[in-house]
Amino acid sequence: MADEVLVLHSLHSRGNQPENGADVGSNSRNEVDDSEAPYTLEPTRTYQCLLLLAGFMMTFHVIGINSIYGLFQEFYTSPETNIKAAEGQDALVSLVGTIGSGLTWSGSIFVNPMIGRYDNVKLISLTGAFIMSTGIVLASFCTELWQLFLTQGLLYGIGSSMYYFPLMSLTPAYFDRNRGAAMGVVLAGSGIGGLVLSPVFHTLLTRLGIRWALRILGIWNFVLGIPISSVLTKKHGAAASATGRTRVSMALVKRGTFILQSFGAFLQAAGNTVPVYFLTTYSISILSYSSSTGSLLLAVNTGVNSAARVAMGILADRVGRQNTMILSVIMSAISVFAFWYDSDRTRFIAFIVSYAVLAGGYNALLPTTITEVYGVQNYASVNGLFYFIRGLGALFGAPIAGVILGSHQRGASAGMSSSSDVLGVEALRSRYNEVAAYGGALLMAAGLCVAYVRWLDARDKGGWKWRA
Repeated sequence: MADEVLVLHSLHSRGNQPENGADVGSNSRNEVDDSEAPYTLEPTRTYQCLLLLAGFMMTFHVIGINSIYGLFQEFYTSPETNIKAAEGQDALVSLVGTIGSGLTWSGSIFVNPMIGRYDNVKLISLTGAFIMSTGIVLASFCTELWQLFLTQGLLYGIGSSMYYFPLMSLTPAYFDRNRGAAMGVVLAGSGIGGLVLSPVFHTLLTRLGIRWALRILGIWNFVLGIPISSVLTKKHGAAASATGRTRVSMALVKRGTFILQSFGAFLQAAGNTVPVYFLTTYSISILSYSSSTGSLLLAVNTGVNSAARVAMGILADRVGRQNTMILSVIMSAISVFAFWYDSDRTRFIAFIVSYAVLAGGYNALLPTTITEVYGVQNYASVNGLFYFIRGLGALFGAPIAGVILGSHQRGASAGMSSSSDVLGVEALRSRYNEVAAYGGALLMAAGLCVAYVRWLDARDKGGWKWRA
């Protein structure tokens, strides 16, 4: 593996014997000079491909599982739930998911310093895969809501963060000209993960029940995590410099670009969790789709999102990464207002596809724009802090949407209920409209922040460029 990882361009001549009476002292001096000269370390094309494949499969697991939490949300809050205290409690159940996904991001605050401190990053990643999988398996034994918070929330989130960031922090440094496309390929795994995992997990859930579905998911996650983590090697070259600094300087924090980028990261993460978590419940509760159709719609959303991330990365390399990210965030907000708000079945399908196409750009392009705006030498520290902020944003988004929604029954039973504390279908539709407006407003505010970052960055660099 070491031979495939790096091409070492060196004129090292250690061990050569002098010829034709050449001066030995001169040769010795040359050896010392050569040995002290720095190596130019560059990744081979083979290792780049292995890194992309490992990154793709890692996001397949981590973000793929995060993206199908809507299936857990629907099951845990339904009458069939194994956690009776969770029935109808959308706010509390969504908080379990946002703790898990939020820690996936915000865990960067402790994982990135570990990456910068230790060369053996594969051990960090493998440990994370084990903790993440343990949290999933232990969730299968839960009977109380607080137990879900500890397992599917806390343990899962800590483990997924340790599994996620070693690959995500090192990969951009191994690519230059095609960095946007490379990260698009890596993050496309999240969409493919949702596309595959949504119907697979729904099948396991209906045939084997929630307990064995969780156990199979956790064991499978760890088994595949072993070869994925093994691709990581000791940091070299640009990757070492990219992870060398883990503290953000105060001078950088005070820059307008950093402040606005932080607000944008928080708001986009908060707004993005709303459709992801409530897509399935809306399709069942308001549009009266079956649970299997709801999982299929979620799979379509994540599958389209996967292809869109690659396309966004390719587009960004041609028209500018910041430009593409601005377009992605603002247009995703518009799609929420245009297609989800008060939607029927036709408009909801349009929303599923359009939001999938547009929403993936921010996640795919944030790492590449960090290197552009703040420099590769600040990548590890800035990336870690922004993802910590995104984790906080995730905790802010879906739970508040759950509070807006309130407790309710599923499908036709909601319309037939006469209980004063259960909403009818039309009243529930009105609540979902408020949820959509809340999510859309968060995304629009994030888009405005990102656009202003673009303007400030151009000003700081001495002038406007259309391609940035």
